[in-house]
Amino acid sequence: MGLFDFIKSIFGGSSPKPLDSSLSQHETTSAVPVAAPNPSLEAGLYRPRRTNVSLRPLEYRSSLERTSESVEIVRGKPYPFAFPGARTGEYLNLSQDGDERWLEYYGLPSIHTPQQLASWFNVSLGTLAWLTHRTCESRRPESTDKAHYHYKWITKRSGGLRLIESPKPMLKEIQHKILHEILEQVPAHPKAHGFVKGRSIVTNARPHVRKRFVLKFDLEDFYPSVRYSRVVAIFRSLGFSREVAIWLARLTTTTVPWNLEWPTQQWHYNNRRYGSHHLPQGAPTSPALANLSAYGLDVRLSGLADRYNLSYTRYADDLTFSGLGKSVPALKDIIPLVTKIIRNERFMVNFDKRKVFRNNQQQNVTGVVVNQRPNVSRKEFDRLKAILHNSVKLGPDSQNRDQVENFDAHLLGRIAHVSQLNAQRGQKLFDLYQQINWSR
Repeated sequence: MGLFDFIKSIFGGSSPKPLDSSLSQHETTSAVPVAAPNPSLEAGLYRPRRTNVSLRPLEYRSSLERTSESVEIVRGKPYPFAFPGARTGEYLNLSQDGDERWLEYYGLPSIHTPQQLASWFNVSLGTLAWLTHRTCESRRPESTDKAHYHYKWITKRSGGLRLIESPKPMLKEIQHKILHEILEQVPAHPKAHGFVKGRSIVTNARPHVRKRFVLKFDLEDFYPSVRYSRVVAIFRSLGFSREVAIWLARLTTTTVPWNLEWPTQQWHYNNRRYGSHHLPQGAPTSPALANLSAYGLDVRLSGLADRYNLSYTRYADDLTFSGLGKSVPALKDIIPLVTKIIRNERFMVNFDKRKVFRNNQQQNVTGVVVNQRPNVSRKEFDRLKAILHNSVKLGPDSQNRDQVENFDAHLLGRIAHVSQLNAQRGQKLFDLYQQINWSR
């Protein structure tokens, strides 16, 4: 079993072919609205021609077999917290439809019931139910004090607000176990570079070096758009029974309590984003689950990129395509097709961040300049050099304007980032760092 066996575990059926899973001859792209190109970026790139290339949805078929109702519906509780059936005294036994083949293939624990799951976490079943709010009537935290997360609104660099939901210690420990012993055993798509061992912003940028153009998309509300039902499906596809998949999804998703203070100017928008169970930005399991939820997106966009001789990578919510000169005229097709695939995969496009950069401009991919080779931008280098120079001259406290904890480690991290892209520039910055008097 290899990579496409994993695809089959999530989508079912045979391994999807890039062309068939992305393109069709039946629908036309004229149905997809696309903004007029920016003259400063796109002048002369498009040819006025009609295209017949379009999309058909990717078929998702589960490879798991559901148990029959005659076996699933039982008299009396098969285990604590079992879901009640339609008739009095009946219950649903959702612990019988796990798939040991996939659990064994990925090296995952053989767990089928809530008691087995609690034992695996080395906690009582009551504690596990409390962590999932299973004992609450509304299945959600009654207040911020009783929630298992800390909440903090932060301002985005592009404007607007983002909610950081950080798990409290007990839940965080549970989520770390899920991450290390379940999610990290499942390979991410080869085109996914964010939060994947052995991959980084540098590996994400390398395929786009020395290209005629770079096309960038951004997924809006990446984590909140991954809902509870989608997370249940991920755990089911790994071989867990429905009962265990439901509990694992409850442990890795959250919904905000009603008494959370909302920014008044965005109340309705934020309530729609965070009012239902979603992946919390701040939980250790969210990046891995987001990558798995975007597996179908990566499959389809990789197929589309291959069709047009493009390079494609994804770093979390940043999608990047690049191509040589012969692919430039196809941008008229590519942009609406990518947009439609993103929507079909139940993600949203941030149209304000959809941009095309030609090779006579600075082409930046996840903070890495890719015009000639992976490099740090001159602006970033000069800014960090000025901070280090002023730290030597005036003391480091004068430069820590954001009151960053462990400012020395923070600076070393930024220097290391520069060094992996440009060793010569990184050495210059490190020489300045060594001159700082940290006792001032």
